[in-house]
Amino acid sequence: MARSSSSAFGRSGASMWPWLAWAVVILIADQVTKSLILNHYRLGDSTFITSFFNIVRAHNTGAAFSFLSDAGGWQRWLFTGIGAVATIFIVWQLRAHPGQKLFCFSLASILGGAIGNVVDRLMHGYVVDFLDFHVSGWHFPAFNVADSAITLGAVCLILDELLRVRRER
Repeated sequence: MARSSSSAFGRSGASMWPWLAWAVVILIADQVTKSLILNHYRLGDSTFITSFFNIVRAHNTGAAFSFLSDAGGWQRWLFTGIGAVATIFIVWQLRAHPGQKLFCFSLASILGGAIGNVVDRLMHGYVVDFLDFHVSGWHFPAFNVADSAITLGAVCLILDELLRVRRER
């Protein structure tokens, strides 16, 4: 994906620091909410909030949708390594394209979420999940602030690419 140094969404000479600050805001929000869950809930505890939403305490040793959660422990280091490599790549991209606002917002959101989940893996050996949406007995896999930021970043990254392709036509 080739990117120019300036675009309709930004200006040349912009700084990557606001994007790193956004990633830190996400990281802090993620870790504070997870700390609240760890301090006030035992594994499996839940609180009814609405007919479609609960707060729960769940541990995910795998990736999205508990992928590889029963793999025996090696996945902790695999996903930590992937998070570390992603962090380096994202910081490189933020430094190269700081004026591209939607692109950098997307990457910074992914960065904050990825680091939040890596911190969990290093500290606990699992990711703390607590947002539980459900309907008619079917529960979407529990997730957290980091997962939400990663998803938001991915959606915005796709939107940014669609807009870039449209501009080039």
